[in-house]
Amino acid sequence: MSADQLWNSGTVRALVDSLDPGGLIRFGRQGRGWRQSDLGARIGCSASTVSRLEQHGRHTDLDLIRHAAKEVGVPTNVLAASLGLTGEQATRVPRERPSCAEEDPMRRRTLLAAAGLATPAMLMTSVDDALASMPGPTGSPVSFDSRLAAARGYFDAGQNARLLKVLPGLLADAHHAARGREEIQFARLSASYSLAAQVLTKIGRYDQARLTSDRATVFADLSGSPLVAAAAARELSIVLRHQDRPAAAQRHILDALSQVEATGLKNGAQTAAYAQMLCTTSYTSARSGDRDLALDMIREAKRAARDLPEEVPEGRLFSITSAAVDLYTVGVHWALGDAGAALEAGRGLHAGQFKTPERKGRMHTDLGRAWWQWGKPEQTAAELLSAARVSPGEVRDRPAIRKIVEDLRSHHAHTVGVRELVGAVGMQS
Repeated sequence: MSADQLWNSGTVRALVDSLDPGGLIRFGRQGRGWRQSDLGARIGCSASTVSRLEQHGRHTDLDLIRHAAKEVGVPTNVLAASLGLTGEQATRVPRERPSCAEEDPMRRRTLLAAAGLATPAMLMTSVDDALASMPGPTGSPVSFDSRLAAARGYFDAGQNARLLKVLPGLLADAHHAARGREEIQFARLSASYSLAAQVLTKIGRYDQARLTSDRATVFADLSGSPLVAAAAARELSIVLRHQDRPAAAQRHILDALSQVEATGLKNGAQTAAYAQMLCTTSYTSARSGDRDLALDMIREAKRAARDLPEEVPEGRLFSITSAAVDLYTVGVHWALGDAGAALEAGRGLHAGQFKTPERKGRMHTDLGRAWWQWGKPEQTAAELLSAARVSPGEVRDRPAIRKIVEDLRSHHAHTVGVRELVGAVGMQS
């Protein structure tokens, strides 16, 4: 029986209809004559983990499901269907808890509590409901591409609440369009989930960000586009990093880097994607403590970005520039614990090099983190106040940055700029 016949057999259709990805993995494993320990050896886990994966696939780490499915030859579209990720009905993969959060649960709750009403609970409830059971299409007369561009504009403007408000309808319409199973529609659906992952990560909702980045990756595979796949893999690696899974984060971004490099970097879009993957790899490596790889990757990113225009062409998936690479360099040195090198790397940066409020604000918060790491509260407050003026959400909605403001208020209340910063963020002084 050919592979095409095998994966279109009655057994497979029954497993797909019953939403049983674990059964598909078992079917593929047995077809290859492997024991559970054989598959476990190939995907880096125990036979008992494989057993749980096969029995409870939809309640298991989606990253592990994809890895195992690829190993036994389950086609991407078949796996996606078994996960409820195609067709008219809602995606219903249950939300997962991270195996080990970047902050422990108590600290996570403290940071989110510190954020107060920065992200209205009603908006998050609406997003959560959509992820659990996708609503029907909105019937909007506005083209989907225009609405997706507007949603990206909200992110770029730091208007996180507005983006969260439109996300459920955007995802619903993208799902509805993807029923036609055209690659371009899968690309749009993946892009929508990647955008969702970006904003959810930004506001510290890592469980939901993991779910949306997982879905972005599945639909990116269906799209057949290496650049869409790279964008999705980047978001997933960022979420994994926040969930304290550095090895998995590193693997995903390195895979994405290899896929982009394999395009031959024949045009500006591919080169921009390559430079972006290098930057993300560098930062991920720095957070993992791999200093040599982090510095090698950021140096290569600088070389790759030399020929990129400072004015990013409209519609380009990765809006990386030389200045953006310099900003990543600040973050890399901060992550390596070298505040002096971080500030030196950012010495030539200025807001005019960045086109969106979100990026301008990010420049100030990254420099603020470096000053804070160096023990300079006045300079920290000045940078964070600049960030709050240009993009309030960069300070108000990011739990880690808001925590710095809390510490400034508690321990440096009389430092120049702190009182004004506290007021700008909406905290009680």
